[in-house]
Amino acid sequence: MDTSETGTAAPKRSASRFPGAVTTLAIVTLLVWIAVLFVPAGRYLADMDGSPIPGTYTQIPSPLSFGEMVQQLILAPINGVYGLRSVNTEVVDTETIGRIFGQIGVIVFIMSIGAFISVSFATRSLEVAVAELANRLRDKGWLLIASVMVLFSLLGSTMGFSVETLGFYALFIPLMTALGYDRLVTASMIIIGAQIGVMASTVNPFSIGVAAGEAGVTIGDGIVLRSILWVVLTAMAVAWVLRYAARIRKDPGASLVGWDDAEDSTAAVTDSKDAEAGVQNRLTATQKWVLAITAFAFGLMIFSVIPWSSVIGGGTAPAEDLLLHEVVGAQAFWFELNWWFPQLAMLFILASVLVGFVANLGEKETVRLIAAGASDMMGPAMVVLLAGGVSAILNNTQTLDTILHSMEQLVSGASAGVFTFLTILVNIPLAVLLPSSSGHGALAMPLLAPLADFAQVSRATTITAWAMGHGLALIVTPTSVVVVAGLAIAKVGYDKYVRFVWPLLLALLIVSTLIIGAAATFA
Repeated sequence: MDTSETGTAAPKRSASRFPGAVTTLAIVTLLVWIAVLFVPAGRYLADMDGSPIPGTYTQIPSPLSFGEMVQQLILAPINGVYGLRSVNTEVVDTETIGRIFGQIGVIVFIMSIGAFISVSFATRSLEVAVAELANRLRDKGWLLIASVMVLFSLLGSTMGFSVETLGFYALFIPLMTALGYDRLVTASMIIIGAQIGVMASTVNPFSIGVAAGEAGVTIGDGIVLRSILWVVLTAMAVAWVLRYAARIRKDPGASLVGWDDAEDSTAAVTDSKDAEAGVQNRLTATQKWVLAITAFAFGLMIFSVIPWSSVIGGGTAPAEDLLLHEVVGAQAFWFELNWWFPQLAMLFILASVLVGFVANLGEKETVRLIAAGASDMMGPAMVVLLAGGVSAILNNTQTLDTILHSMEQLVSGASAGVFTFLTILVNIPLAVLLPSSSGHGALAMPLLAPLADFAQVSRATTITAWAMGHGLALIVTPTSVVVVAGLAIAKVGYDKYVRFVWPLLLALLIVSTLIIGAAATFA
């Protein structure tokens, strides 16, 4: 899940150094409101798709008095939830006629994902599956490392799985120690495994889903490029960890973190007990059904959002289907579902109920778990609504186009490759300040999407570049719960981890920039 807004607490020392995502967005909202008091209003002419036309910017008088500006600040969170954008005036308000501008669709979707995760995790199906995998591969350390990293990366790429990894240290620390690996191997296997998947997100609802909603494209747009990046970047990450693991297993003195004889001997003894428990704790038939339902739900989500006609070429379709599918330059296939947040939210709510029924949890327990899971997502929901409130302030004060105009000067004449590189680079420090995938996406994409139009780069490619910059920072930033809490549990110094991971980060930056730049250039 989105790691920075969940209820998992980081160590107290780290938590006190930097405000959480909700507080950060509240501060950003106030700072943006103060800034727009001094930024002149302006407007671009728009084309038929609503995209700004380069070179048409003009300054206009401010549409709001100071009192109305104060009202915009107060109502920003409400507008961020269910504000409507007027068809005539383009002003966002809760009492107007227009299309939804607020983030209510994203919020309900995120809460439905939380409900499903809560119910499915209550069956311990994923936990037991990973434990069984670890037990089967215990004599093949390199294969265990590769398998766990690929699994965690796949989960991170599709469902934002990252903070959930904190529960696996108790399983893997003693096991990896008994196999001759230090704690840095365990921490890197878990942290990098999950975070590389978040970086190379394909259909992650907390990053790609939110960003796509803000950019006005579907989750499926750009999925081919993101899938290629997932394969390449995951392979690089696995190879890097395996390289270090092989070196310290051959020469324990090469360990960057050293060895604690007392703790490591205790871990080895604990591992033998865990191994016996693992043999007895096999996946039950019910847990296998839960895993099957999980795979089906996420598989259907992926299938339903992919614009197949634009990926593999259009075909013929019944007339009634053509009314539901609007794919530019291609005729939609009859089997395209064209689902979006409302349908996806219901998919996971129904899947939650189905898991509860299959696992025989009972009506009361299933409802309790669904409510608890949705409640756990209130943190991400608040981040998204606050970010939507910032967009509402910029929209209603008509200062967003002024900001775009200043940035248009920077990107005008820049090649597609340079633009994607700058997109990656700029979003790295932003992710350090705001490690929330959903919050960062909701805040950045209203600005990045029209900038991409200026640079003649597709919005889907820009989303991918944004995800690369955001995800790259999440692998190492001390503001991420996954990093600081994981290292604390594994008892690995942050400085040692940075020393180990920085060459990989540089390689990931170079490779992702080249791939995305090439895709943007030759698209």
